[in-house]
Parts: sequence; structure tokens; C-alpha cells
Amino acid sequence: MELREVGRTGLKISCVGFGASPLGNVFGTVSEEEANASVRLAFQSGINFFDTSPYYGGTLSEKVLGKALKALGAPRSSYVVATKCGRYKEGFDFSAERVTKSVEESLERLQLDYVDILQCHDIEFGSLDQIVNETIPALVKLKEAGKTRFIGITGLPLGIFSYVLDKVPPGTIDVVLSYCHYSVNDSSLGDLVPYLKAKGVAIINASPLSMGLLTQAGPPQWHPASPQLKSACQAAAAHCKEKGKNISKLALQYSLLNKEISSVLVGMKSVEQVEENVAAARELATSGIDEEALSEVEAILKPVKNESWPSGIQQS
Repeated sequence: MELREVGRTGLKISCVGFGASPLGNVFGTVSEEEANASVRLAFQSGINFFDTSPYYGGTLSEKVLGKALKALGAPRSSYVVATKCGRYKEGFDFSAERVTKSVEESLERLQLDYVDILQCHDIEFGSLDQIVNETIPALVKLKEAGKTRFIGITGLPLGIFSYVLDKVPPGTIDVVLSYCHYSVNDSSLGDLVPYLKAKGVAIINASPLSMGLLTQAGPPQWHPASPQLKSACQAAAAHCKEKGKNISKLALQYSLLNKEISSVLVGMKSVEQVEENVAAARELATSGIDEEALSEVEAILKPVKNESWPSGIQQS
């Protein structure tokens, strides 16, 4: 598994990251045995980056991941753990008091002394000025106290990243986690890469399958995409199936092609899913992407390219 640098942090993480939200039973029940086996296989296959949040499964994801990492018996320095703060089952709270308490709770659930990356979760649902003036300074204190090594922000609308990064002291934020903006149907994150590199900020890209749009089974009922976008992705998936190709594999490989992105986070909850993702990454490294299939899929998706959906509160 290829390891990539994370901005200026000195961390090196696997190009495929283990998204642990499914361990919170977000997409169906996962037994402890299956969770442990998935994390173990991922680690043995060279995946050293694990991402979670207290929001996933109402703290369950953190607890399950914590147990699974402990069961590895591997040195703490051999894996990188990211969690989040500010978004909870009960709602959003980006106050300094809540995020400070939140980290202590997360560390207890994860059975760790520190996390490698602590991220403000989905900041578009809070006041961005509060994030700048209150939340980030609280995270800086947590970093100084050794509770986290690095600081990140996450969210859907790309404009939130530059808004915050332009207002905090340079070097304060180490990582941004963007989702659904670097996949076959939407690669708009690419436009932001030069800006983020200039700021010394690393990029993690989550949801290369666009929250299920780029899968054979299609997205969940609640997916916020427009009917046009859903139908174009459905057509692309059907085309791949007809050609004996797998749209999900193609989509993951497409996201992995951009070496400016430190890691592509994929939700995993079974040994089979880990095997598929690892195989896709290895195949890409040895024989490259199926250019023909990719250009056919891109042609089908062209009318809806870079179409997204609203997220968060109206920022004044």
C-alpha cells in the first residue's frame, strides 16, 4: 500500500484510509468479531490510517474502533487515528468547552492517550466565525496539551475551507477533509488543491463513491442528490455492469490517481470490503486504471459533472 505525506505534518498515511463510520452500525449491524477482523486485515494489508467521529453511531464507531485497534497489539506509532468534534448525535456544538470535553471522551472510547488528527466536524453547520475565534483556538490548546498532534476541519461546501484558512494564523490547520468533491462525477476539489498546497494544508478525500451514487446498488433513500444526478450515476453503473466492469472499483481508482490527496477514505465494515479496496489500490499501482471504461463513464456523467447539493446553514 502506497504511503503519502500529510502536508507538513511529517505523517505518512496509506493512500486508502479506513473510514470507520460503518463500525457504528450506520449501514447495518456489524459484529465485534467482524469489526476486529476488518481492522486487522486492513492493518496487515498496509492501511495505517483510521478515521472516526463521536457522531458515527452515536459514539459506537469510536468504541468499536478503539477495541479493534487495541486487539491488534501493534505499537501506537504504527497507525494514525483521526477523530472529530463539534457534531454529535444530539446536534452541533462548537463551543470551546464542549470540544475540549469531547476530546477527553473520545480518547476514553478509543482507549488512546492522544489522537493524531482532531477535526472540527462539518463546520458549515456552525458559525464559521465561532470556528475561527473559539473552536480552533481551543483545539490549539489541546494540541499544546498533547491530546492531539494535528488539527483539521471537515465539511461539504468547498468555500468554507478558504474562509477559515484565510482567517486563522498560518500553520494552525494541518488538514482538510473534504467529501464527495473528488470522485468521477465531481472533481471540483481539484481546483482548490493549489490554494491548499500554498497554505501547507494536507487534503483527505472521503466518499470516492459519492455516498453510494457510484455503486451498483445505488444510493440510500435519503441521498440529497438531484434526480438528474442520481439517474446519470445509475446509467453509468448500468453501463459498467453491462461491460463486466465494477463502477465502485473504477471510482476508487479514479480518486487514488490524484497524488496531491494524502488519503482516500472509504467506509469499511467487512473483510470482503477491505479485500476489494486493497485489491483496487494494488491493481492501480501495478497496471493503472481502465482508461476506456473511465472515459465512457465520464461521458455519461458529463451533463451532471461537478453538480453538488446544499449542506449546512446559510452563512452570512
